[in-house]
Amino acid sequence: MKKIILSSIILLNLFSGLKAQSLEKMTWFNEPSQWEIKDKKLFMNVTPQSDYWRISHYGFTVDDAPFYYSTYGGEFETKVKITGDYKARFDQMGLMLRIDEQNYIKAGVEFVDGKFNLSTVVTHKTSDWSVIVLEKTPPFVWIKAVRRLDAVEIFYSFDDKDYVMMRNAYLQDNTPVQVGFMAASPDGNGFKATFENFSVKHLPDQRRLEWLKKNQN
Repeated sequence: MKKIILSSIILLNLFSGLKAQSLEKMTWFNEPSQWEIKDKKLFMNVTPQSDYWRISHYGFTVDDAPFYYSTYGGEFETKVKITGDYKARFDQMGLMLRIDEQNYIKAGVEFVDGKFNLSTVVTHKTSDWSVIVLEKTPPFVWIKAVRRLDAVEIFYSFDDKDYVMMRNAYLQDNTPVQVGFMAASPDGNGFKATFENFSVKHLPDQRRLEWLKKNQN
């Protein structure tokens, strides 16, 4: 029994150590020409004329915006604080969870028609787009994603305390996911984006928890 308890404590310590993601150990997909990690923040000059979108409505596919990520399996919670100097229509930045070029979720802030929007794009072969218009211009926004089984819940917050759900979307489970931040400037010449306080926290497998409840005797 003591060995089991000790092993459990070791595992808990290992998982707790995974909460903070080291920015220096992450990987670029479509690396921008200018970026810097300083004071545990990622500063990026977003690549002009770049985006992530597949087919629907517009009829084209693009997969060329900057994305800085690490790969995670299982179930987890991730969040990041984002600040952008948005300039042109569709300038955007936020979290991205990506399996491959046909299956991904990107969520964050998008500048459309002179207003700031909380924006989510869910792609499974084709893309969809949902927005929540913000009447005020926040200096920054927190975006959080929680992956449980085959679903991802997306939340936003202005203070990292009170979170509001903005989307619940399907994402295949039991599949490794690239988790990190993306920014795009489809119509513009790029903008300055800052990502900070990025973390990933592993969660106990939901199916196993349910199995344990049913078989605890």
